[in-house]
Amino acid sequence: MEIRSNLLTILNEKDITIRQLSKNIDYRYETVRSLCNNQIERLPLDLLAKICVYLDIRIEEILTLEKKCEII
Repeated sequence: MEIRSNLLTILNEKDITIRQLSKNIDYRYETVRSLCNNQIERLPLDLLAKICVYLDIRIEEILTLEKKCEII
């Protein structure tokens, strides 16, 4: 199982850049970019809270749980 971020899709739909989001929620650009690109290893809860409040969305809209395809 793998947790995936839908944040980049949401930002594109709302016509907001990663840089705009990071500036408006006062969070490091690199961390927000990592979340958007599914490269983040640990999710800071305060980051998720700030994103949800700013975009007026729920955590479930940002994160999804997907099965990994395993080749045997």
